[in-house]
Amino acid sequence: MTAVPLKNDTLLRALLREPVPYTPVWLMRQAGRYLPEYNQTRARAGSFLALAQNHEYACEVTLQPLQRFDLDAAILFSDILTIPHAMGLGLDFHAGEGPRFAHPVRSEEDVRRLRVPDMDALRYVFDTVALVRRELAGKVPLIGFAGSPWTVACYMIEGQGSKDYQLIKSMLYGRPDLLHRVLEINAQAATQYLNAQIQAGAQAVMLFDSWGGVLAHGKYQAFSLAYIRKVIQGLIRENEGRRVPCIVFTKGGGPWVEDIAGCGGDAIGLDWTVRLSDVRHRVQDSVALQGNLDPMCMFGGEAAIRDEVRRVIDDFGMVGDGGHVFNFGHGISRFTAPEAVATLVDEVHAYSRTKHAHAAE
Repeated sequence: MTAVPLKNDTLLRALLREPVPYTPVWLMRQAGRYLPEYNQTRARAGSFLALAQNHEYACEVTLQPLQRFDLDAAILFSDILTIPHAMGLGLDFHAGEGPRFAHPVRSEEDVRRLRVPDMDALRYVFDTVALVRRELAGKVPLIGFAGSPWTVACYMIEGQGSKDYQLIKSMLYGRPDLLHRVLEINAQAATQYLNAQIQAGAQAVMLFDSWGGVLAHGKYQAFSLAYIRKVIQGLIRENEGRRVPCIVFTKGGGPWVEDIAGCGGDAIGLDWTVRLSDVRHRVQDSVALQGNLDPMCMFGGEAAIRDEVRRVIDDFGMVGDGGHVFNFGHGISRFTAPEAVATLVDEVHAYSRTKHAHAAE
């Protein structure tokens, strides 16, 4: 595709710890059920999967938050489970229950049959990326994403969401050889998947390791981070004449930020259980930081939202050299009022401009 110059590249510069005039902001799940227009589009599509697999609908909902809010990035509307669905595991979304696989990976034979899917089976995702880039016309960058090999494996083996991860942890402790094979296949698939998104036009990418935090120390490094590192090592890191930043987000990963900072990514996503200032010190400003507002603060009213935004920005500290992307510490709640999001974005931009201006003096 012919690259259109970015009108707003603040996010990309912040991810690379370059000087920026303010702290950029985007939100995990920013295209989602808290927006009435999203729910209307999803109803027209008929189901979540039909919405995600139709590149025109998926483009529409990707762009909806940017039509309401002055966000600094779009994030592709898709799901982390598109890869195992393309492997033939039979993904479906049950109302009120979340994703389920008809054919979970449980036995040695199940593992033996696993293959990296043909990326043509995921063409609808790459078509969405290309269409979003055209529709954005350089307004803000587009973030692509994939689930981490471990997190995707959790769903593949459990068959759905889990409270105790008994099935995958039984494999981890009882047949680690089988789990390593699953993770290796997932890592290869995620690498190809993200590279295809980059080639289609994604200008930054993110690995969502939503369940890395359920692992014991040592097991996290061996069964999650090692495979995140493999994915990053295989990524296209420059496209359209500039670096493609990579963000790594492990929910509950606070104990291991030093290890995460060394895995090859440009930025670490952080949940609300850690202090940004502490993490900056621990990683010695070697990577950018993303986060880390508790999304539940959005129900506390305007004053609370503005106070919490300022607290997060103040906690990060001196910002003259960039390195901070404002976000939640996990996805936005579906019950959040759009007006609360407008307040948050306004406060991030207004307050951070005063801090950046001071840092530049």
